Amino acid sequence: MPHADTPHTDAPTTSAVPPFDVPVVDISAYTAGGSAADRAEAARQMDIACSTVGFVQILGHGVPQAAIADLAGAVDDFFAQSLDEKKGHRAPGNRGYTPPKSESLSLSLGLESASRMNDFFEAFNIGAEARWYPELDLSEDDYGINVWPDIPDFRPRIEAYYDHAARVARTLTTVFADALDLPSDYFECLTDHSVDVLRMNNYALPEGTVTLDGELTGMGEHTDFGLVTVLWADRVAGLQVLGADGVWHDVQPLDGALLINLGDLTARLTNDRWTSTLHRVKPPIVDGTIKRRRSVAFFHDGNIDATIATLPSHLDADDGLAYEPITVRDHISAKLAGSRQGKANTAAVREAGRVLAAAKGGVA
Repeated sequence: MPHADTPHTDAPTTSAVPPFDVPVVDISAYTAGGSAADRAEAARQMDIACSTVGFVQILGHGVPQAAIADLAGAVDDFFAQSLDEKKGHRAPGNRGYTPPKSESLSLSLGLESASRMNDFFEAFNIGAEARWYPELDLSEDDYGINVWPDIPDFRPRIEAYYDHAARVARTLTTVFADALDLPSDYFECLTDHSVDVLRMNNYALPEGTVTLDGELTGMGEHTDFGLVTVLWADRVAGLQVLGADGVWHDVQPLDGALLINLGDLTARLTNDRWTSTLHRVKPPIVDGTIKRRRSVAFFHDGNIDATIATLPSHLDADDGLAYEPITVRDHISAKLAGSRQGKANTAAVREAGRVLAAAKGGVA
């Protein structure tokens, strides 16, 4: 199985620790009509990747390069607006514009003081709306109404990519089901009205808006909340993943690849045999300026009313039941209350412990 190069770490590794790398899995057997044997091999490789790293580079995803180019152009058009224009697109819930330093993702793990929101990024979110599912009694508190800027062709460019990312996420859950020896449609009952969000992130802000004091956080240490995240990102340094060696490693996407990472809910399903990997963004500072970095994350989080419980086949993965069943709503609410409202998430004990071990130079 090929792997992506990751040339930099926060600290040197020793000969006793295997080199950190992000596995590459080609899923074209699922997207382009491969044989049963080819699908089984892709699922086998996915199982290895999810068990060892929790981040995966995927090829064969079928997203056209033109759709990615249109996405990048739309992101540029939105963030090129003035701060006042962007603030005009703030919206309730997990929608619209988020200004810089209004979130602290590490609080979703209960890690730091709530007195300051540190994260440097700005973002714009769209996602699944309640009215997409008229047959269900869904609340707009969970499935908010999208707001759209008056930018030429912005909405169709974003919606086109959203559809591709949603398809990739659904394909991945089929791969996951096969890898876990479940019925191929196992995840459908958990995701047929998934509370999905597409978040566009920007890490380059106008001069003078921040103090470059060496303590700047692009995006704090966190795990993603849901089932799986599909990430498009610039090939610019910044994204770091916490390895099993307790060291933060730089990760850059391969040309033509999408990054995926597992969320907390998939870790709960597998009793942590599959890893919800801690990651962060450290904005590169060159000669006192921030180098531009963009990313777009599609969060496939599951139905808001779904209950996530450890798979029976994985109850012995950690000497018995490690996680109590939880609804998607309750889990996401606790995480968002940390990152956006300054309320430390005291339930995220395992994730916080891994971060603290890394900060002390220990092995998580």
